[in-house]
Amino acid sequence: MERSEVKEQNKWRLEDIFVSDDEWEKTLDKLTADLQFSQYAGKLSDKCTLLEFLKKNDEYCIALEKLAAYASMKHDEDTRVAKYDSYDGKVQMLYSRYCSEVAFYEPELASCDDAYLNSLISDPQFSDYDYQLKKLIEGKAHIPSEEQSKVVALAGETLSTFRNIFGMIDNADLPLPEIEVDGKREKLTHGLYGILLHSPDRELRKQAYEKYYAAYTGLINTLTANYYGNVKKDVFLSRVYKFGSCLEQALFYEDVDKQVYDNLLKSVHKNSSVMHRYIIDRKKLLGCDKMYFYDIYAPLVADCDLKMNFDDAYEYVVEGLSALGKDYQKLLRDAKNGRWIDVEETEGKRNGAYSARSYGVHPFVLLNYKPSINDVFTIAHEMGHSVHTYFSQKGQPYAKSDYKIFVAEVASTVNEVLLLKNMLATSDDVNFRKYLLNYYLDSIRATLHRQTMFAEFEYLAHKKVEDGEPLTKENLCEIYGNLGRQYYGEEIEHDYQISCEWARIPHFYSSFYVYKYATGITAAINIVNRILAEGDKAISDYFRFLSGGSSADPVSLLRLAGVDLTSEGAFDVAMKEFENTLLQFEKLMGI
Repeated sequence: MERSEVKEQNKWRLEDIFVSDDEWEKTLDKLTADLQFSQYAGKLSDKCTLLEFLKKNDEYCIALEKLAAYASMKHDEDTRVAKYDSYDGKVQMLYSRYCSEVAFYEPELASCDDAYLNSLISDPQFSDYDYQLKKLIEGKAHIPSEEQSKVVALAGETLSTFRNIFGMIDNADLPLPEIEVDGKREKLTHGLYGILLHSPDRELRKQAYEKYYAAYTGLINTLTANYYGNVKKDVFLSRVYKFGSCLEQALFYEDVDKQVYDNLLKSVHKNSSVMHRYIIDRKKLLGCDKMYFYDIYAPLVADCDLKMNFDDAYEYVVEGLSALGKDYQKLLRDAKNGRWIDVEETEGKRNGAYSARSYGVHPFVLLNYKPSINDVFTIAHEMGHSVHTYFSQKGQPYAKSDYKIFVAEVASTVNEVLLLKNMLATSDDVNFRKYLLNYYLDSIRATLHRQTMFAEFEYLAHKKVEDGEPLTKENLCEIYGNLGRQYYGEEIEHDYQISCEWARIPHFYSSFYVYKYATGITAAINIVNRILAEGDKAISDYFRFLSGGSSADPVSLLRLAGVDLTSEGAFDVAMKEFENTLLQFEKLMGI
């Protein structure tokens, strides 16, 4: 289908950002001409000058964000159109120049004495900036000189080389072979591999698994060298910014207490026997003498897809989230009617789904909707992101409106879990309930257990380099293989291919990102259980969290919703949810 064939109601309305490309180009020219912040350098010890700089910087960033959002989303409508690829590049160049232009700001402000900075925090005129000023005082030791900041800003493209190299290998140069599917030869792709792993045909799963991993193991030396370079880059930056470790640096910039990270690993470790039991159950249900990792996604229940058109699916989601109240439901309907969402899969359109922000304008959602249960959950997920963005922008000034990535997956997962629990509560179809329970088990396994294992792998790999040890294919595979045994147990075969899985994970090039998926689902499960148990009070507290933006550290904001991740208890609730779901599943399956 071409985009021209899609009805207007199913296209997002980017005219809400810029009415035309011509207006975008005029704004780009204006921002290029207005990129003049150097006159403030050396004058930030004067309150009036500092406030003027901060306000002007906000205005500039809001306009730059709109440029970037429009260019990116126009590009994603049809990636074949070179014009919007060019728009994207122009924004990136302007952003790089902007970073260099304001590089003086943090070092200069950090050089001011604490008495002056604390006087700013207590001054109502600076209330929009109190949180970032507090963080600046806390992070003084980690702020490099102006010259160092400029060098790091200019080196930005060079430092991202390892991620770019992996992307080129993974998306362009990976020697994936053909595979026979239903009597036809097809090129094995990442997308097809994911589909084949869910096939009930075990021999097909095995072939896909072996061929897919052969492509990575054939390049294992190159992938090892590239990942080692990425880790060395992380260690270099942590030392430039004077942190004790890469993990310390990552947690500092997210403003997350290390106790949270420690609690996550501790809770998953102490509850690993439940995951081992799930693996044993899978093995029984599949009837395998030996179970391999290509069996872990195999269907245990007959498919129960919800074949609904988008309008019906969207309303199904809205009704399924009734526990959040009528105001929440109205906002979801307003979003659909207001054309926040780009619905249809069309030629050249970027695949997948996401939610995008542009301050001063409503959020936008990209979908490629197909009538399936997975896409129904995708609607709930992406609208969770967008509602979080909507409330944060409504409740906070620009400087505090963008919530930390640490909490970015909470609202989206709350929606998914609430929807699933509503489906379970309202369905009498035993097979559908089996399917949903299995879906929930696999979601928790993939998001809580698997991402925690990834996080521990990252920590151990970085620790080796920090301690002066090189990374080799042998020690990386050994680390990953040992973790696999710890997390999944001995009832599944830990072959050489799975020990190389680390080499194919794109998120490892955004270090210490993946643990946030695990803490996100942990927080979401706690929030959902509280909403279903307490009703209005819990909903009100949850909305306070959604409106918090970055007005405080994310762990404190989650406390507003009744979740304390500095306590092991919150993680134990999530692990208990997995166990209780497994018990229900075992009962229905008769095992």
